[in-house]
Amino acid sequence: MTVTEVELDAQYRLLREGAGVLERRNRRRIAVGGREAADYLQGQVTNDVEALDPGDGCYAALLNRKGRMQGDMRALRLEDGFLIETEVAAAEALLRHLSMYRIGREVTVEEVSERATTLSLLGPGSARAADCEPLASEHAHRAASIAAAEVRAIATDLGIDLLVAPDDRAAVTEQLAAAGAEPVGAEAAEIVRVESGRPRFGAEMTTATIPEEAGINERAVSFTKGCYIGQETVARLHYKGKPNRRLRGLRLSAPVADGDPVRLGDRELGAIGTAVVSPAHGPIALAILRREAEVGATVTVGAGVEAELVDLPFG
Repeated sequence: MTVTEVELDAQYRLLREGAGVLERRNRRRIAVGGREAADYLQGQVTNDVEALDPGDGCYAALLNRKGRMQGDMRALRLEDGFLIETEVAAAEALLRHLSMYRIGREVTVEEVSERATTLSLLGPGSARAADCEPLASEHAHRAASIAAAEVRAIATDLGIDLLVAPDDRAAVTEQLAAAGAEPVGAEAAEIVRVESGRPRFGAEMTTATIPEEAGINERAVSFTKGCYIGQETVARLHYKGKPNRRLRGLRLSAPVADGDPVRLGDRELGAIGTAVVSPAHGPIALAILRREAEVGATVTVGAGVEAELVDLPFG
């Protein structure tokens, strides 16, 4: 369904001033259990999952041996293992890798996407709408009850995600709406994501991306844990090198499309990851670009749209 400019503006205002709810149909979930689950995941992903206590979580990436991303994920520590949530674009690679390399270990890997759906509450009124005490930090999670349904509430950078059984989705959504969390579309949610400067796998980040290029080292990478796949490249780049590309914000003179090429003079720097028109900032975009273009530079996008490279998040 096409969203009008007026509807999009209203949804955006809701996300900035109150709370909106969006069903994340582009997410899949993988359960990792067994006696050696923590030790196993510790050697596969970039962050320190072994240090997590039940109720904690973290953001992490799975890399190949050259340090390039195969996907990213939210890893939640449960009492009996881990629940991994990832984008559809990364799910098959993660499931295949985790299933393959567990051979000979006391580890179980199972896709459990059908057991729940993710409802994202976005905006400063999220905790109030969910009637949920604020969670300590991003990715912290706990069991909660909404409309007599058992859900899992997970802290995000923009609000709260709720894992809800499919049979309970309608009742939970109705209760959230009664509390002021009205439905919003993916287009409005993408605007606030771009404004916050967070890249998404399958958009800005691809299998050609190294974590530092995407600006996710601080959130996704531990430099004090033991070895994991791709660690050598990530550590060498962090301590001794400069990435060839960087995540940049673009403030555009006119709207452009995802995938449009970005140039500095005659030099192609990369392509737009996600472009949106923000009610607060106008046309803006995220892109991972070659480092020749620094913040403050003027570049050309697509057929001739000028853009200024700016710091993130957009302010």
